[in-house]
Amino acid sequence: MREHHRFFVGTALAGLALRLIFFLYFPTVTDDSRIYTDLAGNWLQHGIYGQTQLTQIVPTDTRLPGYPAFLAGIFWLSGTGNFKAVLLVQILLDLGTCVLVADLARRVVSDQAARIAFVLVALCPFLANYAAAALTETLEVFFTALALDCAAAGLNRLREGSVGAKLWAATGLAMAACILLRPDGGILLVAVVLYLAVIARTFFRGSLVAGFLVVVFALAPLAPWTIRNFRTLHHFQPLAPRYANEVDELAPRGFYRWVRTWIVDYVSVEEIYWNVPGDKIDPEKLPSRAIDSPAEGDATLSVIADYNQTQNMTAEIDARFGALAVDRIRERPVRYYVVLPTLRVADMWLRPRTEILPPDVRWWEFNDDVKESATAVGFGLLNLGYVAAAMLALLGRTSGRMPGIRWAGLLIGFVLLRSVFLGTLENPEPRYTLECYPIVMVLASSLLARKTPA
Repeated sequence: MREHHRFFVGTALAGLALRLIFFLYFPTVTDDSRIYTDLAGNWLQHGIYGQTQLTQIVPTDTRLPGYPAFLAGIFWLSGTGNFKAVLLVQILLDLGTCVLVADLARRVVSDQAARIAFVLVALCPFLANYAAAALTETLEVFFTALALDCAAAGLNRLREGSVGAKLWAATGLAMAACILLRPDGGILLVAVVLYLAVIARTFFRGSLVAGFLVVVFALAPLAPWTIRNFRTLHHFQPLAPRYANEVDELAPRGFYRWVRTWIVDYVSVEEIYWNVPGDKIDPEKLPSRAIDSPAEGDATLSVIADYNQTQNMTAEIDARFGALAVDRIRERPVRYYVVLPTLRVADMWLRPRTEILPPDVRWWEFNDDVKESATAVGFGLLNLGYVAAAMLALLGRTSGRMPGIRWAGLLIGFVLLRSVFLGTLENPEPRYTLECYPIVMVLASSLLARKTPA
């Protein structure tokens, strides 16, 4: 960075300008944002980690404390509910992600790839967009990039014959931050530990020590949260409930399982999945694959009609949805366990990342604002370009036409593990793949570095 300081400063300023455009014109505060804000405000003002219900603050474990703690720190300095301050801090953190990804590219590819990766991340509208949203994504991506960068540095130390204990401790702490933001942050911990196990044949003692340090430093920060949940809520919960439900609140697992028997794309998340409970389900919005026979269609429409009468998911209605799911899975198990998860993952990776921007969720129909649909098409092509460049880099490496990417097994392993996990979800939201974007940018930079003069 000292040698090319003008390049990095200029690119950083361009990245800052891009993020400020989203901050000024497309700031995003969602229902999740308000839940996090309520938790942060109650924690800060009353010392209770809980949600406001009517006039009471009720302790909860439905959300991990990472993002509420981040919000509470900013609210303590700038005032409760000051989302502008939150988004400005996130913008600075997102610029820090640019530096971390560039450093990761330097460690695993080359100095030239580092400069290219810095440009790709700084000018990536998808990351910039979420920096202007009061959600966990920006912090999750930042700490994921930090953990990967520390792990790559630690692996380089192993290759040089030393352990690099501080680097592995830092890797674990960055993973702890990921986990405290969202439970699926633990996938990175699994990926690193598995990779250390794979290379243990070559670096036995170093891998053993590294793995121990990573696990201890990644999981130790969860202890206070687990103890608090046991003492306050009287149950063992080291993370957060799978469906973010209270202990005495029904989690409609039958409905969710039924959704997983047909859902593929983000459109159905907005039009059906998020409607339950509280809003009606429009049967006309169901894709044709949701019903396989006339008899099944009658049963499906009947349970939807009963739900729509009150928009309340009772245990009886949930059981009927679950029975539909059991029959559909029994009839077509390959579709449920293989085909649909694969299609959901493909949708999350390839869909235009405009879910918190103005373009309509059915952008391809060009029914509303043509400019917005055109924007979605442009974002889709750009996203496809990032993914295609990363895939071409992998294909080139496999065929031997490109220089190697150091510790590629770790990077690719994390992407694969996360993608497999995402395929099990019933809500295919494109934002869930953003944690993989530091790796996408590193792989893309390795391809472009080969084609660009040094």
